[in-house]
Amino acid sequence: MRKFNNILYVTSGIFDETEGLKQALKLAAINRVELHILLVYSTLPNKQKAYSSAYGEYLAEQLDTALKKTRETLSLENSVEQCRIVQEEVAVPPAIQVIRQVLRDGYDLVIKEAEPAESGKGFRSMDMTLLRKCPCAVWLASAARKQGETRVAVAVDSECRELSEKALSLRLLELSRSMADTFSGSLSILSCWDYEHEQFLRYKAWANISEEEQAKNVREEEADHQKLLKALIEESGIGSNHQVYRMRGRPDSLIPEFVEKESVDILVMGTVARTGVLGFLIGNTAENILNKISCSLMALKPAGFVSPVKAYP
Repeated sequence: MRKFNNILYVTSGIFDETEGLKQALKLAAINRVELHILLVYSTLPNKQKAYSSAYGEYLAEQLDTALKKTRETLSLENSVEQCRIVQEEVAVPPAIQVIRQVLRDGYDLVIKEAEPAESGKGFRSMDMTLLRKCPCAVWLASAARKQGETRVAVAVDSECRELSEKALSLRLLELSRSMADTFSGSLSILSCWDYEHEQFLRYKAWANISEEEQAKNVREEEADHQKLLKALIEESGIGSNHQVYRMRGRPDSLIPEFVEKESVDILVMGTVARTGVLGFLIGNTAENILNKISCSLMALKPAGFVSPVKAYP
C-alpha cells in the first residue's frame, strides 16, 4: 500500500472495533511502523464524576480485548509491542481532540471504525467532523459486504481547474491502486461528466441551435472528458489492471448508486476544498455522496488544506 509513516487509530472503546482495528494493525505491519492508538471519550457529567475512573478502566479493558481478538485473527503475534496506546478523557468533542493530536504529532493517516447514521447510510457527527476538519487522510472502516474479492472504487474529476485538484486526483488514483493490490481486490475508476448547458440551450428558442448541433456538442463534451480522464490515468502510472466507468449525470446520484449496485467495499474520494481557505472543506456534491453510502471510506484532502482546529486550545 501507499506508504504511511505515522498512523493513528482512534477509538471510543464502546463500539465493535473489529474491522477498523484489523485494517489499522494490518497497515502498520505492511508499512513497518508503530501503530498509535488514541482511546478518547467525553468526560462524564458532574453527577457521574465518581465513576470516571471505573469508566476509563472499562473502556481500556474493552480495547485490550479487541486488540487480542484482532491480533489472533490476523496472526500478528507482536502487534501489541508495535502499539502505543494513549487514553484521554476530554471536555471538548472527541473529534476535536483527535484533530489536535494529528496536528501536534504529524499523523498522515487516521483510521476509525465507521459510525453509520441511523438510516444505515452516511456517518454520524464525530466521523463527519473528522472528514470536514482533520488535515490528514481519514479511513472510516465498515464491515466488508461479502467474502472473497475486495472491490475498491475511486471517484475522480478529470476536469482539474487548478494544479492542486490535479495533484489530488493523481493521489487518489495511486492510493486506490495500492489499496486494491494490498487487499488482492479489483479497482474501478469512476468519473462523471455532463453537458451542463444542454437543457438551457435546448429550451431557449432564441438560441436557435439545431438538434444536430446539440448532439455534436454533447459528443464533443464526452470526447473531451474521455481524453482528459485517459491522460490523467496514464500520468498516475497505475497501469491497466482496472475498469473505467464514465457516467453521464450528477456524481452525487451516480456514485452512490454505483457503490450500492456493484457492492463496493471501499470508496476512495477527495473532498472539495480551496487550498489556504480556513476550514473550507466539503462541498455540496461530496457531502451528498457521503450521506448516501454505507461502505468503507478513504477520504483525502488537497495539499494546502488548513484545518480550522488549532493544535493547542
